[in-house]
Amino acid sequence: MFDKIVLSMATLRLISGSLEIIAALLMLRFNQVEKALIVNSSLALVGPIVLLTTTTIGFIGVAEKLSWGKIGWVVLGISCLMFGILKK
Repeated sequence: MFDKIVLSMATLRLISGSLEIIAALLMLRFNQVEKALIVNSSLALVGPIVLLTTTTIGFIGVAEKLSWGKIGWVVLGISCLMFGILKK
């Protein structure tokens, strides 16, 4: 039996990976650079959303085991990741 939190995180990653494969197949199907770029750009939205969601689910799972100081470090680390990903 799997832990509910681990199962949720893994399921989100499987869905995300499936979307990546579907996107690659769509690019091959369209066989046009412009359309492939549109499909690729759409994936740029999915990545950060999946990262935030899986991290939040995992964080909720371990939050009760962490001190406030460690929670602060985790939040700071996630903030740095999101700043690096989303900053243009």
